[in-house]
Amino acid sequence: MNEKFVINIGRQLGSGGRQIGEKLAVQLGISFYDKELIQIASQESGLEKEFFEKADEKASHSILGGFFGLRNSLVDEIYVNNYLCNETLFKIQSDVIRNLAEQKSCIFVGRCADYILSNNPRILNVFISADAEDRIKRVVGYQKISEEKAREMIVKTNKKRAEYYNYYSGKVWGAAESYHLCINSSALGIDETVAFIRRFAEQKFGLTPVSSK
Repeated sequence: MNEKFVINIGRQLGSGGRQIGEKLAVQLGISFYDKELIQIASQESGLEKEFFEKADEKASHSILGGFFGLRNSLVDEIYVNNYLCNETLFKIQSDVIRNLAEQKSCIFVGRCADYILSNNPRILNVFISADAEDRIKRVVGYQKISEEKAREMIVKTNKKRAEYYNYYSGKVWGAAESYHLCINSSALGIDETVAFIRRFAEQKFGLTPVSSK
């Protein structure tokens, strides 16, 4: 009876955004996509996955390309003077996101999915932040690096994410007016943040409440 819906998650590095998205997808019984989009875009376009990885959540510029892995029908569209345009990669990935959203309910992490699906009436756009010490601790834990390196990585990655989002969406990454819901995961912890977003989504989309799993 319920119509399809989409939850788009923007996140600071180390905020637990991916983990929150994965847990939320399990509880709602829907599909989850983060870097998985790169593999799908590669398969559907015939382009090498490395092209999408190099351009992933980076603002517009061109990257040196070759003709490896290309379908002939894409050559003229994608290459100009042997350069592969990030805008073209963004378009390919955007088409993947739209197609998935048309097929089923799902959660997308990053990649301007909220902008790409802005005409979809059943979307929930969320931004997840966290206190600096929590973000540093989390990055140290999964990257196995020093706190100093973690701080540097957080600053650099968040800067790239902001530039990418601002460039393509025309909105401001992390600004409250760009989303339906902004939440600091440090305030409630990962599991309670998941539960909070789930309840918000259930009310927004008129879903039958589900128990946590």
